[in-house]
Amino acid sequence: MGYNIEIYKSAQKTMDMRRLRAEEELDIRREDIYRRRPRVKEIEQRLVHIAAAAAKSVITGANKKEVLEDLKIKSLALQDELSSILKSSGLPENYLEPWYSCSECNDTGFIDGKMCRCMKQLVRQTAYEELNNISPLSLCSFETFSPEYYSKNRRIDDSEVTEYAYMSKVLERMKRYADNFDTYSEGMIFAGKTGLGKTHLSLAIAGKLIEKGFGVIYVSAPDILSRLETNQFSGRSDERQADQQLLQDCDLLIIDDLGTEFVTKFTCAAIYNIINTRLNSGKPMIISTNLSTDELERTYGSRMVSRMVGMLKDIEFFGSDIRQMKRTNTRY
Repeated sequence: MGYNIEIYKSAQKTMDMRRLRAEEELDIRREDIYRRRPRVKEIEQRLVHIAAAAAKSVITGANKKEVLEDLKIKSLALQDELSSILKSSGLPENYLEPWYSCSECNDTGFIDGKMCRCMKQLVRQTAYEELNNISPLSLCSFETFSPEYYSKNRRIDDSEVTEYAYMSKVLERMKRYADNFDTYSEGMIFAGKTGLGKTHLSLAIAGKLIEKGFGVIYVSAPDILSRLETNQFSGRSDERQADQQLLQDCDLLIIDDLGTEFVTKFTCAAIYNIINTRLNSGKPMIISTNLSTDELERTYGSRMVSRMVGMLKDIEFFGSDIRQMKRTNTRY
């Protein structure tokens, strides 16, 4: 998969920092044990000298077998002594080795010239974060979503349920969704007019799941489709394909503001491909839109909308424009 070069650079920088941190922590441990048990330093210095002597013997060839056997015996004796000192000090056997986060590549990111699985995961996570940077994930949470902005008097569709009661239940339902989420959870469509809390709850779910370690991508339809189209027609189709793969592979995809993008043949085909692929694979997604079903069909066609409506749970949002109410500092 071809990410842009900055993704790889950022991931490699993180990997280098992991390795440096492990080696700096080793230096601190080593200085501590040297201070408490000076014999450890002597042993390590002797082991270095033995290694150098062994290398010299191999090069010169003089009595090589006998010399190497003698050096091996001395080395093993010193290693046994060092192990005993560490054990008596209540320290693990690898106390004087770097504690790398990946024992397979020792935090280099590569094994025999091939990218280690830890590096692949880091590259993917970096790409997730780069996509998510265009959204205000930190600004919205369940705790900051207040049902007090919904009317306790106005009823929904001539029922006995008020907007306040209904949206309070929606809030609790979304909390449960985030608490119980797994990669087989249902997908949803958040539908309703502008300013009713669709984006807020989408971001709250995204933030909660990211905290739990899930791979979540949150994008607005205008931003991601513009990005895909720009990469397609500027000769960066490999980056477009990498983005599309991320959108397909992540644990939860959230597409906000569907229908507010500039509609072209490319964007319609791209959004259909993204949504259809997720639906076919059974992977959950949340789509929020200000458009009615009829308006969605006129924009994207009945084929795509029929699949969306049939396979995603419809969550309607009711009320008045909360953003306008916040600007005027009013509540019900």
